[in-house]
Amino acid sequence: MAGATAAQTFTVTDQTGRLDKVLAGLQTIWTRSQVDKLIKTEQVTVNGNLQPSKYKVKSADVIEVAAQTVQTTELVPENIPLDIVYEDDDVIVVNKPQGMVVHPAPGHPDHTLVNALLYHSPLSTINGEFRPGIVHRIDKDTSGLLMVAKNDHAHQSLAAQLKAKTNLREYVALVHGVIKEETGTINAPLGRSPKDRKKQAIVRDGRPAVTHFKVLKRYQHYTLISCRLETGRTHQIRVHLQSIGHPLVGDPLYGPKKTIKGHGQFLHARLLGFKHPVTGEMMQFEAPLPPIFKATLTKLDKSDLNH
Repeated sequence: MAGATAAQTFTVTDQTGRLDKVLAGLQTIWTRSQVDKLIKTEQVTVNGNLQPSKYKVKSADVIEVAAQTVQTTELVPENIPLDIVYEDDDVIVVNKPQGMVVHPAPGHPDHTLVNALLYHSPLSTINGEFRPGIVHRIDKDTSGLLMVAKNDHAHQSLAAQLKAKTNLREYVALVHGVIKEETGTINAPLGRSPKDRKKQAIVRDGRPAVTHFKVLKRYQHYTLISCRLETGRTHQIRVHLQSIGHPLVGDPLYGPKKTIKGHGQFLHARLLGFKHPVTGEMMQFEAPLPPIFKATLTKLDKSDLNH
């Protein structure tokens, strides 16, 4: 169901602070997160110019929001099979398949992991109407392990562990080229690309992002590595590895056109560890590589033997 909203203009009088916060307070149509989305999609101007959410508004600034078509969606539980690795009264650990979006978003209103989880169990309410239970995300075409909170106490505990960097998140990735080093660390801040709004990029004023990698196996033209995350920024592994000249195999956004075809990037969240939010016990889980990933490595093994 869609509803049209007319363009609106606001003049700042005595309000101060960030653009997103001030604009959210000036009207009752949009929440702060919706305002942030409007700003990021370049539908908000200040004195006729685009500004970021963190822009500090001044008295007499004129804020204009373009005419909107607001999409209203109802989050419906769906009976979609789940690969549940672990579950108790507080948490669910799920092995997400490639091709499944984690939560509803523009262009993906349903058939998401959240729709499937809601059919299965009650979820925490902290992360908003369309992201219940979701503490962290992985990309649509990345497979592997996610921890999901079934109640708000569990959510707060898991989110605090992510912030404190005490949890374990290890990925397996197949990249183009042969990495010479055995191990390495990529420490480069990430933010939205100024050239392509669908992409993330290394930007000077971006959010801190750190990826540690270790070579598992070298092939003639490719390298299999493990990656451990200190931070969990959008597209972090994909952008970081591209930045050192070793983009992910199959990556449609950051990789070369000539690549091994699969179901998107060859990236799998293999290991996940965290302290249980109630018992405090350290828990660790592992998910095997998906069939297409295994089959591709087998082909590379055979190809290298023939050279």
